[in-house]
Amino acid sequence: MSASADRLDLGRIGAGLPFARSVPALEQALADGVAVVQAPPGTGKTTLVPPVVARSLAARGSGAGRVVVVQPRRVAARAAASRLAALTDSRVGELIGWTVRGERRLEPTALIEVVTPGILLRRLLADASLEGVGAVVLDEVHERGLETDLLVGLLTDLRTLREDLLLVAMSATVDAAAFARLIGPDGAPAPVVDCPSALHPLAVAWRPGAGPRTDARGVSRDFLAHVATVAAEAHRAAVAEDPSVDALVFVPGAWEVGQVATRLRALAGPDGTEVLELHGQVGPREQDRAVGGRRSGDPARIVVSTSLAESSLTVPGVRLVVDAGLAREPRRDAARGMSGLVTVTCSRASADQRAGRAARLGPGEVVRCYDESTYAGMPEHVTPAIATSDLTDGALLLACWGTPRGQGLGLPTVPPVVALRDAETTLRRLGAVDDEGVVTAEGRRLARIPVGARLARGLLDGSELVGPRRAAEVVAALADDLRSPTGDLTGLLRELRSGHPASDRWRRESRRLESLAVGAGAAAYDAMVEGLVVGMAHPEWVARRSGDTYLLAGGTRAALPQGSPLAHQEWLAIADVTRATGRTAAGTGAVIRLAAPLDQEGAELVAAHLLVDEVRAELVEGRVRARRVRALGAIELTSTPVAASGPAAHAAVREALRDRGLGVLTWSDAARTLRDRLALLHTHLGDPWPDVSDEALLDRLDEWLGPEIDALARGSAAGRIDLTEPLRRLLPWPAASRLDQLAPERLAVASGSHVRITYPPHDDPDARPTVRVKLQECFGWAATPTVADGWVPITFHLLSPAQRPLAITDDLASFWSGPYQQVRAEMRGRYPRHPWPEDPWTARATARTNRRR
Repeated sequence: MSASADRLDLGRIGAGLPFARSVPALEQALADGVAVVQAPPGTGKTTLVPPVVARSLAARGSGAGRVVVVQPRRVAARAAASRLAALTDSRVGELIGWTVRGERRLEPTALIEVVTPGILLRRLLADASLEGVGAVVLDEVHERGLETDLLVGLLTDLRTLREDLLLVAMSATVDAAAFARLIGPDGAPAPVVDCPSALHPLAVAWRPGAGPRTDARGVSRDFLAHVATVAAEAHRAAVAEDPSVDALVFVPGAWEVGQVATRLRALAGPDGTEVLELHGQVGPREQDRAVGGRRSGDPARIVVSTSLAESSLTVPGVRLVVDAGLAREPRRDAARGMSGLVTVTCSRASADQRAGRAARLGPGEVVRCYDESTYAGMPEHVTPAIATSDLTDGALLLACWGTPRGQGLGLPTVPPVVALRDAETTLRRLGAVDDEGVVTAEGRRLARIPVGARLARGLLDGSELVGPRRAAEVVAALADDLRSPTGDLTGLLRELRSGHPASDRWRRESRRLESLAVGAGAAAYDAMVEGLVVGMAHPEWVARRSGDTYLLAGGTRAALPQGSPLAHQEWLAIADVTRATGRTAAGTGAVIRLAAPLDQEGAELVAAHLLVDEVRAELVEGRVRARRVRALGAIELTSTPVAASGPAAHAAVREALRDRGLGVLTWSDAARTLRDRLALLHTHLGDPWPDVSDEALLDRLDEWLGPEIDALARGSAAGRIDLTEPLRRLLPWPAASRLDQLAPERLAVASGSHVRITYPPHDDPDARPTVRVKLQECFGWAATPTVADGWVPITFHLLSPAQRPLAITDDLASFWSGPYQQVRAEMRGRYPRHPWPEDPWTARATARTNRRR
């Protein structure tokens, strides 16, 4: 074993950690090359597993390689490396270092490197064999992040070629068996190393708020005030009993962290409680302060955090947890072509992990700001991001790996077909994949840039317009997920240049991206720089003002945040637009989170592939109206009326019929009757009588309505077209010659009159045809007539001389033998001029009165 590995003193590192008892089992499992570690948060797996793996590698001899530990978040990666370095009395980077986007603390002597998932994914694309890496430890796989799921598939695939590569997956929940099956060698599950929970007694209190937790704007401000009040009261009571108690408050996002922290500081008053914020956007110094624990003489602390502290980080000293029960999860809106983080109820597994943070050091308490029924209704586990996210970047990575659409790859969750299809559509527009989803040379070029595929396109193409430096500055801000409450990207960049908390990181990333924009030409534009770069990345989100909202080229409407300085802009290039409801979105269902000004010339430049100049026609009030339209996607730039003709007019008729149905045409009584007759024959006799339902007629438009569609396209009015003859085109020959025999329009009754038969509507063909006839015209008639070759009897509505119904029957013989006598008794006094014979069987059927007879 190397001298460096000897410095990884497992006894010292694992002192007091529950996972120390599981080290022998892990060392034994590593002999198989793969292992799954299942251990609750706070047991020390993140601290102890990497050095155990590093020592196992070192025992193999020289050249075994470095251990790469994957942490889902930058904060956790830095904290894990810093803690391990402190436990080994080494400086950060010497034995244990870290690499996150734009930052690296790593020396050649390092045995362990902590990285974020994106870092390792790009290394795999650059070097599929991971030269110099001897082991990979995937931490927090239970969080089901998209990039971590992809790493599970890619690293398992890599191990088929590199059996020497150690692979360890670590989970804080009980889904370890599923990962063991995935990463196990030769179809056998990987060994699972368990670690019992180190929980002390945990008291649970329920403190739901008076109103809902969320509203149209997101998390309710009233609910956040409730969370702050509950946290302040619970912490004050806990400190009164034990001054060493610190509190950890869980809310879903950075904005909510700020809101609750501000209120807590106001509620704390003069008691000296320190309120700290912990999320991905606070600076390294503030992060270190929050996760570093309370120093001697420090006041009691309340740390307000996102789910970052749920399992990735341990905040020392916590004996009280206050949980809002909410989380942020990615959601893709296929209809609007956008995705983003939405606030949802967290899973029960997350709620339990949060609560467990209070009982690691001793008896603790969790206060849940919701009720027991809400807890019972929570989903068991977090929703895998691969099932709900935009898969554009994931699909590019899979294509670069040689497994388009993930085919043949052992992923924890199969990517949804529709999301993959949409992702490939975007990648084809970027020139990154071909029609089969196979990566192109341009796709590999985009994948080498450490941002998403769209932003990589924005960097490369934007550099040609505004120069590499300015393009890199814009892309660096977007890639770091920085936001402005007003949605103004230009204003955000001004802040980054003058002293924003993220300025240092942004400058480093800008310089790095600028160096990657090789071969870019000189700047051609000095104005609207940000809009041009953003538009190159998201051409479908170029937008034009329409009233109080903006219409995007992709067809979606969205609104700016209230009070945004961009509200007067005619054109915008939108960098981030997410789903929203209520006032924040002006009823559009989408809110613009970040955008930059643009003008029409710039819009047409960056979205040139969306420009069209065409004749558009539509059927309006029975006539085809046509316009010559110049448009940028869904945004009409100019519109001029023109004469309707050609393919556009034909398409307009067909589209109107398919969208609005056959009701856009005028159905005469004759056409409607013919359709009803044909429907009855089709129902009762089947082929060759045609199906005349809406669906069937729309499927055969050209076959029966072709000449009439031509006439409408030439300008004829729909009201002038009689559909009787078109329907007859559907009649088969020679069966058509029997139409009047099988479904006659009129029926000869006993009096000699020919009475109209009313057939049931075409959409109710199982009903009976009917005739309305004066009762006296049917005297002596016993057999009920039928249609459809005897299959369907006709129902008679027998009428009084005033044409009012006296009886309804499809059995005339039974009527004459029974009910007729009661009808006769009631009617002969009312209508004495009409015959009401005692014996209807022998009476002569007539339409006349007694005198006329």
